[in-house]
Amino acid sequence: MAVVEKPMQTLDQATEAARRTLQILEGLFDADARQRVGVLLWDGTRWPDDAPRPATLVLNHPGALRAMFLPGTELALGEAYIYNDFDILGDIEAVFSLADALAAATSGWRKKLLAARDLLRLPPGPDRQHGRRGPARLAGKRHSIQRDRQAVTYHYDVSNDFYALWLDRRMVYSCAYFQTADDDLDTAQEQKLEYICRKLRLRPGQRLLDIGCGWGGLVLYAAQHYGVDATGITLSQPQADLANERIAAAGLAGRCRVEVRDYRELDEPEGYDALVSVGMFEHVGAALLPTYFAQAWRLLKPRGVFLNHGIACRATDAPQHGPSFSETYVFPDGELTPIHVTLRAAEEAGFEVRDVESLREHYTLTLRHWVRRLEAQHERALQFVDEPTYRVWRLYMSGSAHGFATGRLNVYQALLVRPDAQGRSGLPLTREDWYPLIRP
Repeated sequence: MAVVEKPMQTLDQATEAARRTLQILEGLFDADARQRVGVLLWDGTRWPDDAPRPATLVLNHPGALRAMFLPGTELALGEAYIYNDFDILGDIEAVFSLADALAAATSGWRKKLLAARDLLRLPPGPDRQHGRRGPARLAGKRHSIQRDRQAVTYHYDVSNDFYALWLDRRMVYSCAYFQTADDDLDTAQEQKLEYICRKLRLRPGQRLLDIGCGWGGLVLYAAQHYGVDATGITLSQPQADLANERIAAAGLAGRCRVEVRDYRELDEPEGYDALVSVGMFEHVGAALLPTYFAQAWRLLKPRGVFLNHGIACRATDAPQHGPSFSETYVFPDGELTPIHVTLRAAEEAGFEVRDVESLREHYTLTLRHWVRRLEAQHERALQFVDEPTYRVWRLYMSGSAHGFATGRLNVYQALLVRPDAQGRSGLPLTREDWYPLIRP
């Protein structure tokens, strides 16, 4: 696409834009925000001073604040970052507390009008050069099998090599389990796999189904360490290809496999002894929760267990209006529901809820590991993705870390059981076999 040339600004115009930018910053940043985040203007001016801070916003042109804040949406702010109206140096997570402060500072229609008036006095920015990936463009009925495949492909088929740069060695793309905050990522992810297998109380010869298995880390671990026959399903062909390569290399192709299947397409008359779903649940959609749990019920043998691990929103939060950054650039059609909605849908399908555990702090630690590892591999990442795509992951993971740290987001493991006809669960009276967690 041809770039439209715009007239160069005069020195006076640039000086005026800098003056107005500083004026807007004075009105938006409170004293606490000024201690945590500094600003570097396109002309080298630093605000409020030269003192070092955890994070620095770099405004790359005179219209940067206008591009960031005039639309007044989370999506516009995210796009201003990924398309380089501004950059973030240092601790990117610190910037999200600033966004909270700015939202409070511009609450109410009168404050919004005053802020919009000031922002409109800044010049428009240069035409953006959109990345190769761009926003999601899905077709078909929401949460149909065909559209869900498009959504999963959009997020996961970026590049196996890209994910391998910053995930752990098993490429587990979900919340790890930390015994201490000093655990490294490989250790914490193996502890998570071990913890899940213990919660499921797997035994040799059992049949395990992993719904949304990613690169197969859990099915491979369960087959290796617990002697089960493990099947994983994903909608991503590159994930399945790499998973099966790893399974073959481990010599486990006879009792471990990953298939490209939708959970609604499964029909297993023999049933499974245990089901697990880790980090897939967010893609199901609230309207399909009855379908999801009913299918899990059909696939599970009586006295079988199902561990459902998924992110939840708070029941007290108001629904967001308009497309979010995550829905547009990260997880199209992704939906979060409060935990009570999830548990009710599970019970209505016939499951008995036996345990619910929040791992919120664990996900904060996991995401911070991922962000640091991604940032350390910035140059290598650009061999596999473009700069806007790199920035999408940096932004969404650091924003998610802030969400879990502040309690806006949570992640729960719910252990569900399908009792037999006599109401027997088959579970022991205590959880003592889960603890103490022995490092794998």
